[in-house]
Amino acid sequence: MEYTHEKYIEMIDEALKVYLGSVSDGQDVVLDAMKYSAEGGGKRIRPVLTLEFCRVCGGDVQRAIPFACAVEMIHTYSLIHDDLPCMDNDDMRRGKPSCHKAFGEEYALLAGDGLLTLAFETLSKAEDIKVDTFKEALFTLSNLAGVNGMVGGQVLDLKAEKSKPTLSALQTIDRLKTGALIKAACTLGCLASEKYDGQKIAAASVYAENIGLAFQIVDDILDVTSDTATLGKPVGSDDKNEKITYVKLMGVEKSQETVDELTKEAVNALGVFDGDTSFLEKLAYKLALRKK
Repeated sequence: MEYTHEKYIEMIDEALKVYLGSVSDGQDVVLDAMKYSAEGGGKRIRPVLTLEFCRVCGGDVQRAIPFACAVEMIHTYSLIHDDLPCMDNDDMRRGKPSCHKAFGEEYALLAGDGLLTLAFETLSKAEDIKVDTFKEALFTLSNLAGVNGMVGGQVLDLKAEKSKPTLSALQTIDRLKTGALIKAACTLGCLASEKYDGQKIAAASVYAENIGLAFQIVDDILDVTSDTATLGKPVGSDDKNEKITYVKLMGVEKSQETVDELTKEAVNALGVFDGDTSFLEKLAYKLALRKK
């Protein structure tokens, strides 16, 4: 079967409905809030990467679906919490009201908690995975989504609002806040294949770290060059929250040059894979050139 981005999204969306449908319906409001956010569309970049890295390692893509959905659930919970008034205070997400605007802050908080815990339940549903491989996947996801990864990056980001971080400090924040979960997504794809080695895991990490940082820089560029209708979320939020961004430190032109350099480094890392990597190459360039 030929896997396209659209086919991957279709597979992920179908699986998410199944996993979210398995949640008890005795708590309708929080379940509705979870579905509202998790089934609300988006680019599905992270779970797509999980499935594709499984494929390029020579694995069966179907085996990676629970891993991919677990990653997407964690990503979605992080967006719900990021949008809360105590964090970024954004009212729009993916072209519609943020979860807390649609359901209230208390249910948005619980919806995020529900998705985070459901992610690990979903991870456990992977079939025919060796115990050691599953343990490695569990450690990878929990480590890179936690205080040593995404959560830690958010902490540094909040602290940076009261200071003026250097370019190096900003890169550290974004490698954790944005890049860590992308790294988890790529690594879990390799693990799900069970046809990986250390070299492939390392290459997947290099790819992830570079597209993750490039992704965040593009976000900063779009925050000053795009509009709310195009992005589906408010623009100018960085200024509103007085955040230091790549655009503020380097300007738009230099920021775009950095995106181009990071994208090339990501693509160059793919040379160790035996499978066709054209999908991953095209995806890296597509993310660098995105308008939303």
